[in-house]
Amino acid sequence: MAGNWDDGSMDLSSHSDDGYHYERTRIEPIYDAFICPLTKQVMRDPVSLENGQTFERSAIEKWFKERRENGRRMVCPLTLIELKSTDLNPSIALRHTIEEWDARNVATQLDMARKSLSSGNDENDTLLSLRIVQQLCLKSQSNKAVIRQADLIPLIAAVLKSSSRRVRCRALETLRIVAEDDPENKDIIAEGDTIRTIVKFLPHERSKEREEAVSLLYELSNTETLCEKIGAVQGAILILVGMSSSNSENLLTVEKAEKTMVNLAKCESNVRQMAENGRLQPLLTLLLEGPPETKLSMAAYLGELVLNNDVKVIVARTVGSSLINIMRSNNMQSREAALKALNQISSYEASAKVLITAGILPPLIKDLFTVGANQLPMRLKEVSATILANLVSSDYDFASVAVGTGHNTLVSEDIVHKLLYLINNTGPAIECKLFQVLVGLTSSQTTVLSVVAAVKSSGATSSLVQFIEVPQRDLRAAAIKLLQNLSPHMGQELTEALLTATGLLGTLVRIIMDNNAGITEEQASAVSLLAELPERDTGLTRQMLSEDAFEMFNVRLFRIRQGETSRFVTLFQEGLVRVLSRVTYVLPTEPRAVTFCVENNLASVFIDLLQANGLDKVQLVSATALENLSQVSKNLSKVPDLPKPGFCVTLFPCMGKEPGITGLCKIHHGICSLKESFCLLEGQAVDRLVALLDHTNEKVVEASLAALCTLLEDGVNIEEGVMVLLEADGIKPVLDILLEKRTDNLRRRSVWAVERMLRTDEIAMEVAGNPNVGTALVDAFQHADYRTRQIAERALKHIDKMPSFSGIFSSLA
Repeated sequence: MAGNWDDGSMDLSSHSDDGYHYERTRIEPIYDAFICPLTKQVMRDPVSLENGQTFERSAIEKWFKERRENGRRMVCPLTLIELKSTDLNPSIALRHTIEEWDARNVATQLDMARKSLSSGNDENDTLLSLRIVQQLCLKSQSNKAVIRQADLIPLIAAVLKSSSRRVRCRALETLRIVAEDDPENKDIIAEGDTIRTIVKFLPHERSKEREEAVSLLYELSNTETLCEKIGAVQGAILILVGMSSSNSENLLTVEKAEKTMVNLAKCESNVRQMAENGRLQPLLTLLLEGPPETKLSMAAYLGELVLNNDVKVIVARTVGSSLINIMRSNNMQSREAALKALNQISSYEASAKVLITAGILPPLIKDLFTVGANQLPMRLKEVSATILANLVSSDYDFASVAVGTGHNTLVSEDIVHKLLYLINNTGPAIECKLFQVLVGLTSSQTTVLSVVAAVKSSGATSSLVQFIEVPQRDLRAAAIKLLQNLSPHMGQELTEALLTATGLLGTLVRIIMDNNAGITEEQASAVSLLAELPERDTGLTRQMLSEDAFEMFNVRLFRIRQGETSRFVTLFQEGLVRVLSRVTYVLPTEPRAVTFCVENNLASVFIDLLQANGLDKVQLVSATALENLSQVSKNLSKVPDLPKPGFCVTLFPCMGKEPGITGLCKIHHGICSLKESFCLLEGQAVDRLVALLDHTNEKVVEASLAALCTLLEDGVNIEEGVMVLLEADGIKPVLDILLEKRTDNLRRRSVWAVERMLRTDEIAMEVAGNPNVGTALVDAFQHADYRTRQIAERALKHIDKMPSFSGIFSSLA
């Protein structure tokens, strides 16, 4: 009896890993005549030599070959007697006997395996039965058919649900061996819910079951007809995608998962699933290399996917040019698929730039403007307009990108005119997208002026403002946003258009005041539009007074200051403050404006807003508004009538003294209050304005200094105004501004203020001892504009740096 009965077979009498021993009597014993003396294994193709000794053909042939190559005599391996002939005679009878013996053993083993697998009671029996099946398959490919015919495959699949981890793991391994190079066995394995059961092993982190499961799936996926079935199991592709890109998996497992994905990609439905789960390359490959109908299918599906931004860039770089070429085809279905895919890709700035570089703009503009036989239906023109809106929202120099013949660009007058024409002659959906296109172009400093010029030359201003009243919220919001972007450059034209059209201003105010959805971007754009209109346009301000707009805006501002929050609250608050401030520009000529400011204590509102730290525009506008309010304080300060002298005083003037009135404002010489006369001194605004003189924003500093200068103007007590600044520690910050020379406007303002302060002897004496101030005034005298040089000369005279008789500027005047 030999220890093993075939090459690579196991010894069934001893299985330490299975923990169980089958008795030899359960398998027919091996006869010595079956064993090859050279291999010590059961022979498959026995042959005899001339001396009657029998060997395995391959073994004896190898023996003779080696002796021949070494120049040695041809002898029998057993007897070592030289042979006259090396002819090999087939031992047909012995071979048939061995085959019959083998068949009986296989049948016996299969019967044992079937019984054990059917009962499933004993773990060791099951393990050994699975091992027997493995060895039979490894022994001969033909045994796989025998196992199939014995209906063992469903029994093996059934034990995948065993409670024993060892059994499950060996069952997966056994099914893989059974399936190798046998399509019929694979089909049987794929019946029922076996594939679903196999997939359930995939999430088991770092386990032998996981490794065996993915190896089995790889083997099954080598049959193309099973790829769709594997992909149809929910979660299978998602898990495999994760495994193939994992850094923590066993390298062999990662490799098998990757190879399985490659096989599964032969099925289009699997390719779609892979794309959904972040593995886009198979889809992109089919889009680039597949047949026309597949390209169309993949492009259409790409348009339905939700892609993250990084993936959009990869897709744009990989297939952007191909999609653009499909746009140019005459097949409407292909163009639709390409447009929808490009719409998806273009929604991210970086990927949009890739598409622009790839040449998307010319065919896109052509699609929008073409009429006639090849024109796109309106639903696709809407997609084209959406793509264009996506593209222009990127930071790109569109003035340098040609979009058609004649070196036209997106901001060329002809192109903008056509966009404006479409806005007025298409449906709301396309109009909304085209407005967004113009919003994108006017949001860039490099292209806004070109668009402004085209809008002016087209005469479209009046028609654009009409969109403020459309019922479609998105369209209206886009139109208002465009008008907001145009307003810094077309303020007067927009003001006239708003005032000419009945009810437009009121509609804009209602949009701003709508509180149903908190503070929206549309409201922030609407109030910013109003804020950019010329603040000194009295007609607009009077109309807003007539419609009680300022009262409503003041109430809304109060609510924001009470804590109302929103994503757009900063922009909205800045706009409200700017719009409110415009009422202060008409105070000298509009009594209703004064009444409004008094009744709403507007000066107090702006003083409080000076402390809106971090909101430079709010602080700047508030300081400017306080300047405007303070300038009319001298006219609103009430000077009471003096009491009439008594009879005795009339007869004897020497008996009385001139009557006096206490409690008068030392600057304005009348009865002042913050609410009634907007007096900065009474409102304790001076300290807050002085605090802003060291602000990092020069414009805030300039506005604050301008407001403080109203205390030093002609018509007020300048000396008292200087003393007020001195008490507020405001002299030094003004001198520092003069010394720093940060901007021309600040130097002009500071020179004026310093000259006024130097009219007070006490200040002049102190400043005279500061050589830096003198140097700064001399520099202004020599290099500033004509008016500032005049003022600098007077200032230098106050500190005796210039002879009082010089009269340099008086002679020039």
